[in-house]
Amino acid sequence: MSSRSSDPGILRAGMHAPGFELSDAGGSKHSLAGLLEKGPVLLAFFKVTCPVCQLTFPFLQRLSGNDAVQVIGISQDDEAATAKFNERYGVTFPTLIDQAREGYPVSNAYGISSVPTIFVVETDGAISGSFAGFSKRDLQEIGQRVEVRPFRDEEYVPEFKAG
Repeated sequence: MSSRSSDPGILRAGMHAPGFELSDAGGSKHSLAGLLEKGPVLLAFFKVTCPVCQLTFPFLQRLSGNDAVQVIGISQDDEAATAKFNERYGVTFPTLIDQAREGYPVSNAYGISSVPTIFVVETDGAISGSFAGFSKRDLQEIGQRVEVRPFRDEEYVPEFKAG
């Protein structure tokens, strides 16, 4: 996977992912360094009201059921709204909160200006892929890597939707 986005500000493949520490809805803290100790990470930044995020997250859920990559949501909303989103869209992978009251420090460090924005971070901290919006091709590439088909034959899935 490479970097595909019309947004020139987001971090690109080959760049180093900025470290962070964020809490989940239960208040437990998670750091990027700690996550990477367990293997590669897919970071998916989102807002609960974003229609393209609502389209994307059920497919990310399918990709999360393996050990090849950890899928981690990073919500730009509060804990209650994020919990409702996760319930509605069947999200069971870990979701961290990038706090508005703190000025979205992690979203800003990654150059996020639209959601969803997804990064694949390797265990050495290098970004191997990044894209903004919904990209069928990029999700299929991730699916090949983790040996999971994100899309079913009977589903209509658009090729791309801007975030």
